[in-house]
Amino acid sequence: MLRRHKRLTAAVATAGTLVGLMSAVPATAASAAPTWSTHICRGSLHHPGHLVGNYWNVVVRGVCVVSRGRVFVQRNIWIDRDSVLLAAFARHHSRLVVGRNVFVKKNGTLILGCEAKHFACLDDSQKHPRLNSRSTIFGNLLGDRALGIVVHNSSIEHSVSEIKGGGGFTCKPHGVFKAFKSPVYSDYEDTFIRGNLHVSGLHSCWLGVIRNLIASSARIGSNRLADPDANEVVGNVVLLNLLCFNNHPKVQFGDSHGKPNRVGRHALGECGFHVLRPNPAGQHHHFSHISVPLHHH
Repeated sequence: MLRRHKRLTAAVATAGTLVGLMSAVPATAASAAPTWSTHICRGSLHHPGHLVGNYWNVVVRGVCVVSRGRVFVQRNIWIDRDSVLLAAFARHHSRLVVGRNVFVKKNGTLILGCEAKHFACLDDSQKHPRLNSRSTIFGNLLGDRALGIVVHNSSIEHSVSEIKGGGGFTCKPHGVFKAFKSPVYSDYEDTFIRGNLHVSGLHSCWLGVIRNLIASSARIGSNRLADPDANEVVGNVVLLNLLCFNNHPKVQFGDSHGKPNRVGRHALGECGFHVLRPNPAGQHHHFSHISVPLHHH
């Protein structure tokens, strides 16, 4: 299925591209001393900007990476239109910590966090990954018509909202994903979200919401994805409510062999407690409830 092919292709191609980037002279680099103003991180795919050390606010214009140790932004990050922040590196104890919010603007891309089991770090072995990098956003992650947001192994202490955007109803590579030889997609996996998760109006190739702990509610609606394996919303623990509606394709297990969502209060629409879906998709023998109550009586 495309999901598995996408993961491997994206990881290998990205790593190959970025190995060269790490040896290039950075377009911008900052010292470890905190900067009490807004820092502009500029760069290109072949000469990226590097964030290093502590900052007050950061604006990303072009391509910027977090690959040389921990980066702490005390307030906010804005990823400008058509810009990219890559924070999925693990060597040198690399990880990103943001004191407040991350904003991803129109056609912007964020790739945050990595894990050996499900999404290899970009500076790790792609065949035998062993490294992990966990990033933290103490505020909100907000995408407004973003091209793609890909989050693994992270902690978001308020809410996540991704509204509209994507690369269109196609799996043709576009924007920075084209350099990775990957379709455009959005994904949230193995992440703690203290507030709500809201993804709606996305037109792209693929969307996954998998194995997250969501301490409030999740709403997945009106997303049109070109991959028939898309809209995998499985294996999540949602402490309050899970609502899924008007998605194309409908929410499904896909090829993830995932477990049902466990929901504390109400599961409605395509994610309702009554909904049975093939697990995995495309077969007619084994069906599972897409969601089950978190607390069985």
